Amino acid sequence: MGNLTETNLPRRSFLRGHFLNALKSEQVKQQGHHAIRPPWANLADFLEKCTACDRCVAVCETQILVRGAGGFPEVDFSRGRGECSFCQACVQACEAGVFRPVSEAAWSHKIEILPSCLVQHQVECRSCEDACPSRAIAFRRQIGGGALQFEMASCNGCGACLAVCPNQSIRLADPQKFSPN
Repeated sequence: MGNLTETNLPRRSFLRGHFLNALKSEQVKQQGHHAIRPPWANLADFLEKCTACDRCVAVCETQILVRGAGGFPEVDFSRGRGECSFCQACVQACEAGVFRPVSEAAWSHKIEILPSCLVQHQVECRSCEDACPSRAIAFRRQIGGGALQFEMASCNGCGACLAVCPNQSIRLADPQKFSPN
């Protein structure tokens, strides 16, 4: 019964009924309850500087940027082509100066592969491996199935693997897990 409900979630998510897994949107299932801002967004002062003009949303080539809560742009990997191509169009379109230099890493989030992964139950799948442009996900062939190998350092957080997983066994993990603090 413990996996039917979630106990620690923001008030807005609670009021939307997200305490029941069955009522969660596809975006919340994959990305969690907190908004993911566009790549290279300076999170320290994003909400203060962003004018919610939607220029970045309009130029997103994969259409994963949407108008989120409060009108501010956020990433929805369940829309469009479901991945970020790191084209930098959102950075170039912004006149408010809410982005960091593109020479830095775009995001701090990584993916997490859940125990419900088909490969972990000896079912051949490899959808995420085929979709991963950075080759962070790989499978080692073994007798009786395959073994999943995930290179955390190679994951760029693009989200390409999220939409293709037939079992929804991949989600974005909390960036705090990976910070050195």
